[in-house]
Amino acid sequence: MTMKVHKVSSWSQHEQRNTTKRHGKNKWRKKIHSLDSTLLSTSVGTANLEQLIPKREKPTLKLLKKLYTKPIPENSCAEERKVMATSVTFAHVHTNGGTELDDRNSSVDSQEWSEYAKCVLQNGMESSTLPKTNQMEEDGLHFHAHFDHTHNRAVLVMKQGQVLCFRGKCLLTCLYGHVEVLGFTIEEGQQPYPLFSPPSHCPLTITALGNNAPSGKNKKEGLLEAKAIVRKYLSSEPSKKLMSELDSDSCVVLLEPLDTPLTRFLTSFSELSEIFGLNSKELKSQAAVYNPVLSAVGVTALRGPCAQGLVMSRSYREAISSLLSAWAGEFDRCPIILVCGGKSSGKSTFNRHLINSLLNHTVSVEYLECDLGQTEFTPPGCLSLSTVTEPLLGPPFTHLRDPEHMVYYGQADCQADIDRYLESLKSIWRHVNGESPVIINTMGWIRGHGFQILVDLIRLFSVTHVVQLSFGNAPQCQLLTPDFLRTAHGWQTHPPTPPTLTEEPVSHLSIRSHVFLSVQSEFEGAGTSGEMQHQRSNELRDLALLSYFSKLQSPEPGPIRPLHCFIPYQVPHSAVAIGVTHCEVAPNNILYVSNASIVGLCCLSEKVVGREGPVVLSQTPICQCVGLGVLRGVDMARGLYFLVTPVSPSVLRHVNCLLLGEITLPKILLTKQHGVEGDLPYVTTDYSFEVQGAGKLHIYKGLARPGFIKSTN
Repeated sequence: MTMKVHKVSSWSQHEQRNTTKRHGKNKWRKKIHSLDSTLLSTSVGTANLEQLIPKREKPTLKLLKKLYTKPIPENSCAEERKVMATSVTFAHVHTNGGTELDDRNSSVDSQEWSEYAKCVLQNGMESSTLPKTNQMEEDGLHFHAHFDHTHNRAVLVMKQGQVLCFRGKCLLTCLYGHVEVLGFTIEEGQQPYPLFSPPSHCPLTITALGNNAPSGKNKKEGLLEAKAIVRKYLSSEPSKKLMSELDSDSCVVLLEPLDTPLTRFLTSFSELSEIFGLNSKELKSQAAVYNPVLSAVGVTALRGPCAQGLVMSRSYREAISSLLSAWAGEFDRCPIILVCGGKSSGKSTFNRHLINSLLNHTVSVEYLECDLGQTEFTPPGCLSLSTVTEPLLGPPFTHLRDPEHMVYYGQADCQADIDRYLESLKSIWRHVNGESPVIINTMGWIRGHGFQILVDLIRLFSVTHVVQLSFGNAPQCQLLTPDFLRTAHGWQTHPPTPPTLTEEPVSHLSIRSHVFLSVQSEFEGAGTSGEMQHQRSNELRDLALLSYFSKLQSPEPGPIRPLHCFIPYQVPHSAVAIGVTHCEVAPNNILYVSNASIVGLCCLSEKVVGREGPVVLSQTPICQCVGLGVLRGVDMARGLYFLVTPVSPSVLRHVNCLLLGEITLPKILLTKQHGVEGDLPYVTTDYSFEVQGAGKLHIYKGLARPGFIKSTN
């Protein structure tokens, strides 16, 4: 028996967004019908779900010049308008700039790859052609930005090699030349890209890479083209000072304010009103360069030590260059790259930088998420496989998206059930297409059983490259070299048994080796957990959940609607099975536990058959999850669950299982429910932590199996 769901009201925000044609078999209905209507008897499984949910079309391959992006529309002005042309001077801060690109003879793809690898190796190093920071300040090198009141945007002119390190958020369009942000090259003619630089993460930098003029075009023609572009995007004649700064190697970028449902939702909470502002260190050191032009578009430039941006060691640059070369064709198959390291070693930033660098040369990158606590594209507690086609120009909570395949594990770590964790990853791995480079993100748990899991992942997924990040004077764990893997014991896998005299020797080709790349993290605070606001792991998980449920908000500007204002779906108890992933709960108490909780919306391959009461799972299944929802109420009299979720009704039709995990709603969603008179729902102060079992159970993670201990001696 499959699930039949009715909507409490005929009006819903989902009605505005859903363009899928509904039919009689849709179990997630908008209108109220009789509760005793006959349920459908079709089987809903993972295979059917994959066939019915439309696949996203694959874009065509792009190189540095992405042909699939939309051209920038021309804005013609019928009459002269007023414009604030305030020239703003910034001290030039040499951080990750100094990149030298010479594509004048780049007519073949291999040459382009060679020069890009050279760019990566030079990034972050002092270039012989660029003076040092103090010399630049003495020479008066600066940026010029002009704000256009009419169109509410700023035009920024940067000379080759200049770097703008900033906090805030904006929409960036490259008008002339090309710039680099976190490894991704943005050229003229491409679509606008959103940039997010909150204080929770390393500040973003915009590096001017200059302009590679096409063959046959001289510098004078390039200068005339740059000036024409500046005039085109300003409502009135720009200042002479701005035009005098232009040359054929300049970069011209357009910065616009960035306002999305996510940013409006986050900043509506007083605790998060400065989520795109400065951190305490930047405020104390007075690192901000305040000016009216950049402030008008939501950007605050940084200076001094706080303006270093992404700090890359030599080993970091060499690893990126080696991985780019691997994708260029040095291997006979697509590279499968596993990135590992301890907590706060820089894995996530390295992954984003690597993805962006690869997207300069390939249409897509596959990303296998193995870190339950700090996920990149999904809410926490999920294992997933995502196909990335757009650059990642911000922290994870700014670019959540629907993965290709996802399993809801339900916890922020896997210590309670490692076997289910590994089996879930195996089920996801079957969906890897093998046509794009694969990046495997791992947990920061690198000791004891956590280290054994790393050994398993390398063997199970036939990893071609292992990038191991470390910090300090000594590595935090054993180096995962090919020699070490020959004798190491994993949680599920073990080293190959040496052949006996009567057996044929195992071919070395059957045991695939990997390339080991060691990266030394040298940024400030490497290896130490974030101590400032919005940098702690639990806060980052809350931001990811807030970002996910911000999809419920209207795409149009307007008042923010709290969670209790959304009309829930009605789900009959007999239509879905319900289970708890992280602990054992008595069936008669499971509804008390699940009320006002986050649940994974999953799809079982078996039919769900229920009569009167709830259908309770005896064990946790490994099945596809299509998203999360909030079980905001249970009606025992009518046998209904009330569910709020941003998942579209066309996908919800296939859901027949609700999994309750350890992932909880951010407290701010419950304590900041505007428009409620009297006591807040689900919030109470009448609770005692002295009651036995009321506290959190702490489990030591540093245990190791005897076999593993022997292998490391």
